[in-house]
Amino acid sequence: MSAPPQASGATGLGQRARRPLGRWWRRQSPARQDRLATLAPLASVLLFLAAIISAFWYLRNEEIEREAEAVKRDAEIAQQQIRLRLIEDQEQLVRLAREFATRELDPAEFSQQAGGLASDRPEIARLVWLGTDQRPRARFEPAGERDDGAPRAGATPPGTERSPDLRTEAEWAFIAARDLRQPMYSRPFKDRHGTLVFQVHVPMLARGHFVGALVADYGIDVLMRHFVPSEVTRRHAVAVLDEHQAVLASTVTPMPGKAQQRASIVHEVPLAPASNGLLLRATGYRTSVGLIGNALFWLVVALSVLTVWMLLGTWRHMRRRGQIQDALVQETNFRRAMENSMLTGMRAIDREGRVTYVNPAFCAMTGFTEAELIGRLPPYPYWPHDRVDENHRLLQQQLQGRSPAGGIEVKVARRNGSLFDARMYVSPLVDARGHQTGWMTSMTNITEAKRIRDQLSASHERFTTVLEGLEAAVSVLSVQQGELLFANRSYRLWFGADARGHGLLASGSAQGQAAPEPEDVDGFGGLPAQELAGLGTDPREVYAPALDKWFDVRSRYLQWTDGRLAQMLIATDVTARRRAEEQAALQAEKAQVSSRLITMGEMASSVAHELNQPLTAINNYCNGMVSRVKAGSIDNDGLIAALQKTAKQAERAGQIIHRIRAFVKKSEPQRVPAHAKDIVEDAVELASIEMRRRNVQIHHYVAQRLPVLKCDPILVEQVLLNLLKNAAEAIDNAKMPAARRHIELRVVPRHTPEEGGVIEFSVTDMGPGLPEEVIGRLYEAFFSTKAEGLGIGLSLCRSIIESHRGRIKAQNLYNGPNVSGCRFAFTLPVETTARLEETPLAPSPDGTAPDAGSSSAEKTSP
Repeated sequence: MSAPPQASGATGLGQRARRPLGRWWRRQSPARQDRLATLAPLASVLLFLAAIISAFWYLRNEEIEREAEAVKRDAEIAQQQIRLRLIEDQEQLVRLAREFATRELDPAEFSQQAGGLASDRPEIARLVWLGTDQRPRARFEPAGERDDGAPRAGATPPGTERSPDLRTEAEWAFIAARDLRQPMYSRPFKDRHGTLVFQVHVPMLARGHFVGALVADYGIDVLMRHFVPSEVTRRHAVAVLDEHQAVLASTVTPMPGKAQQRASIVHEVPLAPASNGLLLRATGYRTSVGLIGNALFWLVVALSVLTVWMLLGTWRHMRRRGQIQDALVQETNFRRAMENSMLTGMRAIDREGRVTYVNPAFCAMTGFTEAELIGRLPPYPYWPHDRVDENHRLLQQQLQGRSPAGGIEVKVARRNGSLFDARMYVSPLVDARGHQTGWMTSMTNITEAKRIRDQLSASHERFTTVLEGLEAAVSVLSVQQGELLFANRSYRLWFGADARGHGLLASGSAQGQAAPEPEDVDGFGGLPAQELAGLGTDPREVYAPALDKWFDVRSRYLQWTDGRLAQMLIATDVTARRRAEEQAALQAEKAQVSSRLITMGEMASSVAHELNQPLTAINNYCNGMVSRVKAGSIDNDGLIAALQKTAKQAERAGQIIHRIRAFVKKSEPQRVPAHAKDIVEDAVELASIEMRRRNVQIHHYVAQRLPVLKCDPILVEQVLLNLLKNAAEAIDNAKMPAARRHIELRVVPRHTPEEGGVIEFSVTDMGPGLPEEVIGRLYEAFFSTKAEGLGIGLSLCRSIIESHRGRIKAQNLYNGPNVSGCRFAFTLPVETTARLEETPLAPSPDGTAPDAGSSSAEKTSP
C-alpha cells in the first residue's frame, strides 16, 4: 500500500533539510562535535525552564489584567450610580427653582416643598434660597439639626463685601451660576458641623433676569454610603479624592497610626456631573501568589538545575580530554600567525648550524625560497662573497652562545646580488624537557634607519660647524637647573665654559658672578615648557665691563632634547658699531655748531649793519656832548640825558653781541625745561636782523598756558632760525611784491592719535613754494636748491627734531590751482599736565583751539 501524496512530500522535504545539516555536522572537528553534543541537552533544559517561567509569567499577568478590569468596572458602576442620582437631584432642583422664581413663596411654603424634595433624598444635607445679594431668604434643614444663627456657606454677612482673594468656594459657585445662568457645583469644603460637603447652585431666572439661587448641600460621606453598591464595596475599596489627591471619604476606614499599604491596582474616574475636581478612586490588591511562592515552579527549577549540573560535569570531563588537542591546534595556529604577520625575519638552526626553519618574512628579505634554505649548512646563500670568513666567525660565536645581547650588525645579500644592512638577535631554542636544540635568530632590515642616522649625524656635524664658526656667542641654559647645556666657540672664548656669562647677558648687569638661579635668568621660570617654547624677547644691548665690549643680545625659549625648558642667547659684538655711533654723535654736534656759524656768517653783513646803528648813535652823542661842553652850552640835566641815551645805545649793541655769542657758542646738548615763548622771542630777535635787511615782515603768535618743553633751547632756536632765514631768502629771491613779503610763525598745542600731546611750531611764508620733486628730497644730506647751499641745514633740522622725539614736515599752500606759499611745521612732545601760566588761551586764527579758555599773544616785527 503506497503512502499518501502529502505524507511522501513531507518526508522528502525533511530529507532535503537533513542533508545540509548532515554535511555541516561532518565538516566539524571531533572536539567541536563533542562540545555541540554536550551543549545541545543543556540548551534543551534551559529552553524548558524558560518555557515554564514564561507560562507562569503569562498566567500571572492574565490574572492581574482580570483584577484590573474588575476594579475598573466597579469604579465605573459607582460613578454611574452617583451620576444618575446627582442628575435626578439637579432636575428636581431646576424645577423647584423655576417654580420659586415664577411666583412668590413665603418661607413656610419653601420649607414644605423643600422637605418634600429632601424626604427621600438623604444625600441633600440642606436647601437654601439665596437672593441676588447672596443673603438667605429661606432655608430648610433636616430634622435634628439646630439652626444656631451661624452664617451659612455661601452667605455674605450683611454690610460687608468680600474681596476676590477672600471669597469662599460657595461664593465662587454662586457667582459662576449667576454669570453662566446654569447649575454650578462648588469645590468641597467643611460646613459648620465639620462635615465635608459640596454645593450645587441652581440659578433662579424670572423673565430672563437673575433673581437668586437655590443651593443644595451634598454630604460626600452620605453619597458614598448610600449610592456606592454594596457588592462593589465588598470587592474593592472606593474613595473620593479632591484635586490634590487628598482622601475626602472612603468605604474603608484606615487603621489609626498605621501607614496604609499602597494599592497595586488603582482606577480613577471623575465624579460626574459635578466637574468640581473630585475623583472617584477604586483600588484592588492582588491575591494570587507569585513565582517565589509557587512550589511547582521551584520543583521544576530544582530539576532543571540538577540536569544542568550533570551536563556541565560531562562537558568538563570532555573538555579535559580535548586539552591536548587544543594545545596542538593553538601551537600550530600561533606558528602560522607568527609566520604570516611578522615583518622580522626568523631563522632557526640546530646545534650544527643547519637551517631548520625560516618564516616568510626572512624569505622575502633575502629573495630565497623556503625549500632553498631549509637543511642548508654554512656558508649560507645569503652571505656576501667577500664576507664569508667574517660570517663564519660570527656563526661560531652564535653557536657557542657568546652573541651580544644588543644584537649583531651584518651585511646580507639578496638573491639578485644587492646588499642591505641588518641587525640579528640570537636566543636559544629549548624543548619541552629543557634541553637546548638549537638557536633562533631574528633579523631586521636597518638600511633605512642607518641612512637616517647617518644623515642626522651629518646634519648635527654641519650644525655644530656653523655654530662654532659664528662670530656671535651662542649659549643655551636650562631654566630650571641653571645648567649650561650648549656653548659655541665664541662664547667659550669670551666667557669660558660656565653659566656666568649667560647670566650676565640675560640680566644685562655685571654683578652676577655665580651660576644664575632660574628666577634670575628670566621671570618665566616654572611655567610649562609648551607655553614658553618659541617665545622670544626684544633685543637689547648689554655692556660687559670685564671685556670692555658691547653685545646685541637676542633670546628665546625652546624645549631641549630631553624636554626641559631652556633659554637660548645669541650675543653679537657691536662694540665697533657703538664706537661709530658715538663718533657720529660727536660729528653731528660739530655739524650743529658749524651750521650755526655758517648761519651767522651768512648774516654777517646784516649783523654789522645792525651794530653800526647803535655805534653811530654813540659816536654822535659823544661828539655832540664834547662840542656843547667846549662851548659851555650844556647844563647838567642835558649832559645826564645825553649820557643815558649813549648808555642805552651801548646796552643795545651789547645785547646783540651777547645774543649772537650765545647762539654760536659750542656746548653739549642739554635737555632742560624751557618755555616756547622764550625760544620764539630769541629766534625772532636774531632773525629780525635778516628780515629787515631783506625787507620782510615777520608775525609771530604764541599760545598762552603752553606746557613746559623738555628740550635743548639752543637747538630748537637753531631750527626756527634756519626755517625763518630760508623763508626770507625764498621771498627775497623770488622778488615777491610787498603784499606777499610776510612770514608767520605760530606756536600752538596739538593732540593727535599718533603723537599724543605736542606743541607745533609752524613757519608759513607767501613765497613761490617748493617743486613737488624737491619736497621728497628736502631732508637728504648735501641736497640743496641754492647754488651756494651746502645741503646740511634741513637735514640737521630733521636730526634735531627727531632727537627730541618730534616730527617735521613741509607742504605747499594753494589758492586754487596756484601755489600761494609754503609751510614748514615741526612738533615737540610735552607733558600735558605742565602749564606755564594760569591765564586763559584764545583760539588760534586758523580755527584751532589751543586750550579751553586760552588767549593769544601776537607780535609783528619788521
